[in-house]
Amino acid sequence: RDPITRRPDVNMCYSQIDGIDKDISKMVMGCDNQETYTHAAAIFDDWFERGGNAFDTAHLYHGGRQERLLGQWMKARGVRDDVVIISKGAHTPDCYPDAITRQLIESQERMRIDHAEVYILHRDNLDIPVGEFVDVLNEYVDAGRIKVFGGSNWSLDRIEEANAYAKKNGRQGFGVLSNNLSLAEMTTPIWDGCLHISDTESRERMTAMGLPNFAWSSQARGYFLPEDLRLRLGLDNYCVWDSPANRARRERAYELAKKYGVSPINIAAAYVLCQAFPSFALVGPRSIHETATTLPALDLTLSEEEIAWLWGGDS
Repeated sequence: RDPITRRPDVNMCYSQIDGIDKDISKMVMGCDNQETYTHAAAIFDDWFERGGNAFDTAHLYHGGRQERLLGQWMKARGVRDDVVIISKGAHTPDCYPDAITRQLIESQERMRIDHAEVYILHRDNLDIPVGEFVDVLNEYVDAGRIKVFGGSNWSLDRIEEANAYAKKNGRQGFGVLSNNLSLAEMTTPIWDGCLHISDTESRERMTAMGLPNFAWSSQARGYFLPEDLRLRLGLDNYCVWDSPANRARRERAYELAKKYGVSPINIAAAYVLCQAFPSFALVGPRSIHETATTLPALDLTLSEEEIAWLWGGDS
């Protein structure tokens, strides 16, 4: 029952997003794999103690279990005012404006909160005009239930269209994106409807837009781990990431890891964190050990030349 506090020696880095009056940890805890409250409390306690204050979850995850566990932990620890909640909803086949209303309220009831700092549409629905999404999300900004909203697995064209509509009509636009971004380019969608911004053109557009991205599967779900460890952990989506280009990127990550005395997966995470646009990395550790071995990436500041070399191999 001791109060939870941050350790004095943490290396967590923070950034800001327009519309949110809190610093946001550059790494974000993905709340999608905690099976019990005991497991969740241990992982979340450790995360908070290491300086992590951002948590990502979704209405869809485990039928609401993940939202309930996060809400239970926040209440038990009394840390709601100290954390940033990234809540997702309206996943296919429920990607409609009216589903947003039902799911947003239900998610907040599960988490025992009256607002979320960030609300993200989990998928897009191309049959719905972007203005309808913008309008309903603005209703909840005005009601104080959300501060910033965005899209996950939305194309950059649709984001720009939505923001043009918002500007024309005096409304708040999409303030964040949450697409896959990793050093390994996703070769086929890991789930239906998934989009990435790993390619050079997308990253250049993101830089021009200045839009923050919360990168899911930021470490390519173990692609940069040694093969024996990946197999031992049962990571079975290797084909989603494997390609000649990605194998070459992995080799370069191993080379740079030796230079800096870190693991290749730390290089992969640092690659995401060091983009030219505001870039946050969603991570989903299943144990405290996985958290501890992920955080050394925060100590790395990769140069533009190293970023370009890791991606394309140019010197």
